[in-house]
Amino acid sequence: MRPQANKSRSYDKVLPIHGLSLAVVGADFPNRRGPTRRFEIAACRPGDPVELVPEPKNPADPRAVMVLSARGVQMGYLTAERCGWIGRMIADGRELRAIFQESTKYGAVIRVAFDGVDPVLPEAQPRPHSYDDDSGFWPDYIPPDD
Repeated sequence: MRPQANKSRSYDKVLPIHGLSLAVVGADFPNRRGPTRRFEIAACRPGDPVELVPEPKNPADPRAVMVLSARGVQMGYLTAERCGWIGRMIADGRELRAIFQESTKYGAVIRVAFDGVDPVLPEAQPRPHSYDDDSGFWPDYIPPDD
């Protein structure tokens, strides 16, 4: 027999989390109507509000949580590792607020705050140096052996 769920569940007693960055995946899949997900992600700016919508009738995953832009266009889904946890908090009535953080090669990152607190973007981290950049080094020409 399963114990009854405690409606006054306090997630913060276990681990106080004030804000969390979450990946948004599935950007390469088409939307049923309107602009593509990649286009919508490109139109978003850091700090734009986003909406988290549980999708219990999703055939791929009944715990799926859809991410909508401020314009109501789908950008993708939360990852499978996080959608159950976030979806449960939404179902329990916990107030979550989310904003767009950045676009990525797999989709996007959003910032979520809990219990009615406004999310705050983390400080931008410097990008790691890419070795694909032109460093100005060119090796000496080595003629072929004839």
